[in-house]
Amino acid sequence: MKVDVYKRPEKEGKFSYLAVPEGRPIPEEATNIDWESAETNVDLDDAGNEPLHGISAEDAHQQISAKGYAISSVNRIRIGPNV
Repeated sequence: MKVDVYKRPEKEGKFSYLAVPEGRPIPEEATNIDWESAETNVDLDDAGNEPLHGISAEDAHQQISAKGYAISSVNRIRIGPNV
């Protein structure tokens, strides 16, 4: 599955990430947050082995199936590059 990834700054150089299926808009319930594009056309590992910005691939698939998008947990916010 291809996804577009968005990020928003948190405290201390950390980011939260949102993944939506490629080409789809950010769902309405998440548009009130200042998301900025981080990556487009990203392969979400269908085998569930590769995490995506703090979201396990398996969790991302489950979240996208349930609500149309996946969001990183505030408990596992990535520290590091702004990508």
